[in-house]
Amino acid sequence: MERASEDSLKALLNAILRQDGLNPIVKLKVIENKQLKKDMLSDKTGRLDIRAELASGEQINIEMQMINQNNRVKRTLFYLAKLFTASIKSGEPYEKLRKTITINLLNFELFPYERFHSTYHFYEDHDKNVILTDALEVHFIEFPKFERSKQDITIALHRWLLFMDEKLPEEQLKELMIMDPMIGKTEEHLELLSGNDYVRELAEARENALRDWNSSISGSRAEGRAQGKAEGRVEGKSEMVLKLLAKGLDVSVISEVSGMSVAEIMRLAESKMMDQ
Repeated sequence: MERASEDSLKALLNAILRQDGLNPIVKLKVIENKQLKKDMLSDKTGRLDIRAELASGEQINIEMQMINQNNRVKRTLFYLAKLFTASIKSGEPYEKLRKTITINLLNFELFPYERFHSTYHFYEDHDKNVILTDALEVHFIEFPKFERSKQDITIALHRWLLFMDEKLPEEQLKELMIMDPMIGKTEEHLELLSGNDYVRELAEARENALRDWNSSISGSRAEGRAQGKAEGRVEGKSEMVLKLLAKGLDVSVISEVSGMSVAEIMRLAESKMMDQ
């Protein structure tokens, strides 16, 4: 990740994790960045992942999810636990386990309450002032709720969430850039990237991939409704899976979005080949 992108990431993390202004993040190391990479073009669910480590040793996983696959909470806990346990090597003491934080940026509503930024820890059931450990921390930011909330650009998190809105009016963007120099630098960096033919092609490919995914889902659902029976719904899902396989989508991704196991998908593909 380039220095400009790292500075932007630090500013965003400070807005989310250091809202009190104490102990701001001044240094981080990006471990994995799956934004605009070739191997993500087939990710038709619009997921973007970034994993980083702070100088203090904290591990942070950031995921942006565009479509609700109805597995967000359990998926979050799975990868949070996986990252946490992987922070020590075999034989090392448990004391070396590092604090692990997951931040979910969601373009859909997940929880029934109206608060757009939720933070979860391990608290004692009878006394919420007693925390078992702060070693695990989960954040959910729901953009649709933020759009409905009373926005205050004096709050850093509000400024960054507004900046991430593609529909932000130009005048409001200029106001944010004046008020927050880092947002101004980030916008300049994005403008430079947008002029790069390779990056533009990647962005267009992702958009087309997402459109193909939505079309496949819509078509299969329509077929399922026309059948009107459980057998028809199963057949519709199978047809959808076969179409996605034909498009070259990774089997693990198809398994995740369809709810079918990898073994079931492989059996379905083999059965299709035998019928031909």
